[in-house]
Amino acid sequence: MKLLIEIYQRILNKLAFIAPGGGSIRPWLHRMRGVKVGKNVWIGQYVYFDELHSDQITIGDNCSIGLRVSLFTHFYWGRKRNSDSAGSIKIGNNVFIGPNCVILPNVHIHDGAVIKAGSVIAKSIPANVYWGTDSGRPLARVTVPLTRDHSYQEFIHGLRPIHHTNGETNPASTEEPAP
Repeated sequence: MKLLIEIYQRILNKLAFIAPGGGSIRPWLHRMRGVKVGKNVWIGQYVYFDELHSDQITIGDNCSIGLRVSLFTHFYWGRKRNSDSAGSIKIGNNVFIGPNCVILPNVHIHDGAVIKAGSVIAKSIPANVYWGTDSGRPLARVTVPLTRDHSYQEFIHGLRPIHHTNGETNPASTEEPAP
């Protein structure tokens, strides 16, 4: 029975990915999967909601989620584990998330925030701010690959700072700089 529920969840997710009706059918399909979706929510096409822990996602009222946004509540390989292996994503009221954003586990985007297109959100966002990064640049040196052989925590602990030409050090880690 558990396997049938997982298959049902994945089918609904695939349907919501391509279905018409960003303000009607797609939010309804995600509600059927266990996502807590408020009133007057727009979900663009090709939006990916975590397949295994959709019940860890909450979206407030009057929100817009742009084209090709991805929301991940877990970082592990294989079959579904218990909810302790997932981190929640909470999106407050009146939030706008631009296209092609990635939202990672344990993030709360507070009321009224606007997220710039293409942003990767790895920490909570305060209320009523416009959030995003400027231009891309190397963030850290990877010493532990993010593969099935290593956990996300091992990957994070293996990051080393990069000294940029302006003298800044990436604050991701205080350990030795990259060569």
